[in-house]
Amino acid sequence: MTQNTTTQEEEQQIEQEFEQLLDDYAHTNHRQKVEIINRAFHFAKQAHNGVRRKSGEPYIMHPLAVARIVVKEIGLGSTSICSALLHDVVEDTEYTVEDIRQLFGDKIASIVDGLTKISGGLFGEQASLQAENFRKLILTMSEDVRVVLIKIADRLHNMRTLEFQPKEKQFKIAGETQYIYAPLAHRLGLFPIKTELENLSFKYQHPDLYEQIQVRLQEKLKSQMESYETFVAPIKEALDMFGYTYSMEARIKTPYSIWKKMQDKNITIDEMYDLMAVRIIFEPNTDRSEKDQCWTIYSSITEIYKPHPERIRDWISTPKSNGYEALHVTVMGNNGEWVEVQIRTTRMHEIAEKGLAAHWKYKTGEDDDSELDKWLREIKDLLKKPIPNATDFLDDFKLNLFASEIFVFTPQGDIRTFPLGATALDFAYHLHTQIGEHCIGAKVNHKLEPLSYKLNSGDQIEILTSTNQHPQRYWLNWVTTAKAQSRLKDYFRKEDRTFIKLGEQLFEEELVRLQKTDARDMAMHRLLNYYGFKQPQHMMLQLGKGIITLEPLKQLLEPKKKKWWQYIISQNTHDETAEDKQNTENIIKQRPKHIILTDFNRDIEYRLAPCCHPIPGDDVFAYRDQNGMYIVHKIDCENADKIKSNYGKVLCTAEWRTHRTQTFIETIEVQGIDHTGVLIKVLEIISNHFKCNLKEMHISSNDGIFNGTLQLHVFDREEISLLCNEIGKIAEINSVRRLKSQQKDTDSELEIVEK
Repeated sequence: MTQNTTTQEEEQQIEQEFEQLLDDYAHTNHRQKVEIINRAFHFAKQAHNGVRRKSGEPYIMHPLAVARIVVKEIGLGSTSICSALLHDVVEDTEYTVEDIRQLFGDKIASIVDGLTKISGGLFGEQASLQAENFRKLILTMSEDVRVVLIKIADRLHNMRTLEFQPKEKQFKIAGETQYIYAPLAHRLGLFPIKTELENLSFKYQHPDLYEQIQVRLQEKLKSQMESYETFVAPIKEALDMFGYTYSMEARIKTPYSIWKKMQDKNITIDEMYDLMAVRIIFEPNTDRSEKDQCWTIYSSITEIYKPHPERIRDWISTPKSNGYEALHVTVMGNNGEWVEVQIRTTRMHEIAEKGLAAHWKYKTGEDDDSELDKWLREIKDLLKKPIPNATDFLDDFKLNLFASEIFVFTPQGDIRTFPLGATALDFAYHLHTQIGEHCIGAKVNHKLEPLSYKLNSGDQIEILTSTNQHPQRYWLNWVTTAKAQSRLKDYFRKEDRTFIKLGEQLFEEELVRLQKTDARDMAMHRLLNYYGFKQPQHMMLQLGKGIITLEPLKQLLEPKKKKWWQYIISQNTHDETAEDKQNTENIIKQRPKHIILTDFNRDIEYRLAPCCHPIPGDDVFAYRDQNGMYIVHKIDCENADKIKSNYGKVLCTAEWRTHRTQTFIETIEVQGIDHTGVLIKVLEIISNHFKCNLKEMHISSNDGIFNGTLQLHVFDREEISLLCNEIGKIAEINSVRRLKSQQKDTDSELEIVEK
């Protein structure tokens, strides 16, 4: 932000934007409280006077834009509009929350205070502070969910203006948005905002891919839009016969959703049939239920077009946990292409577009309890107990932001919602913590199943328990819900505290036995170094469990005699060592911006991440760890968004400048027709044309089709791309592709050999 006075033209733009805000507000059903909005605007304008954003525009344009999103795209009222206008005043000016309270009342002051506490994004300098900031955000949600809704609006406008930020900040903000804000918007039912956040994050993280998909999408839509009117014409006739007031619109997939599907299904954009969907929004008649009328429209559509038997989604009988209701059916159009049709009432549409705010608008009483209400109660329950590790809270909460859901039943027939992938153990902890801790198995549809059994929609589950059963640490691998994860971690923390206390007691007793109680600090330091622990509590835990012993302590505490030459070296190098140490600290403190990746500074200045195994030519970024080492990841690494969120302050761009002196192990998958000699053709290209060494090969054949994976030593991405293209030219080959690296705990996959 910079200081500057506004021009007359900018003053007109500010007033015009404020008038548009009031116009948006006038078109809502909220009780019109224009006077307080007027006061909030002029107060914020005066407070931010002379301040500019990185884009160069007056700063007040940002709160105005956030306020417009709050009212127009989320559907909130005057309290939220005022809070949005004032959301940066306490953070960026000399005004306090008390000033806001005196001028605008307790409620607005409370929301502004909540927004101020979580200012500057979710993540700060260190992982624990980052997670603690996020915990504050969720804590404020349990008190007043409008804080989070305004924060999401603030993030949306920041994403819309992200082009004015430097590259490394774009990485951080986009990764953070993808990791938390987009799933949070989805969970709160703000589907259009969630979609835009994902798409903008994709745009700034993969600009080239985004542009390529955008161009191809426009090309394909030209032909699809021509057939759209032909497709919807008979559907309109049917709706007219029913006498409904309705609207019909084409919903186009975003570049991000296209890319995601291409990745998940391993297909090209040309193989996607659902680039466009048709959405029907109608005003239901009062004589029948909304559900009946949606199914009536469904029946009329399936009389015109043949439905896909596996592509019917009934979100009316069982709404999604974010409140979403609709009926989806995919039908075969006259041109031979599948088209998805979404059927909603105007009420369902408003909830789908504006989420939580609209959901509450339609609530009729306390008994009108949706999955969204239940989820908010779960979050409040999660916050009731003290959380010693805020990072664990972030991970636990992230588990609650699932998009895909299943519906299962208790033995009594009650329906329960779970994330896709949930297990019988998750179900046990959902019922009660005690049931989870003593769970030994489950009867699923009257058949005995283990705790690790993954639930399917429609399952009926009965939990079996035993008083002799207690949680085991490997259970953490079997649970996916935040509640189960949280309860298990609580149990193990209590268990660990007992062992730590025992370890400390054994340590003190050994010092007494050795008569070294006066050398406690030295004993602790030397024992930590001996076993390689950084934290005393970690060592005490292992000591209490009996994994390590105090046997070496006596020898470690014996005085060591220096040789005569050690005294001389020690004396001569003392100052130099201190200076070197200071230089090292200064280097680590420097904030990186860009790293050059060569053959010669690898493992000296940078390391390649084992999770995604980048090779020269891959689009990469890096961050600097606490030891000053750059860790290099692919931009599309599965962990990228989490890394960008947690290490935003030390992110940097990275550039390859290798000289083809080292090779990297990569895996390609080849599929094709199993004709005689086809494998020889593949190997000839690898060995003779490209001179690549083959490390490992697996080939299988079934009913005339063969599938093979080959591990090769290659120089860079260009070489493996050329190799794949050349193999793809063989007539019998149907597909050849580079496989993604699998997550590993060691650096074994980073093997480098000289060619």
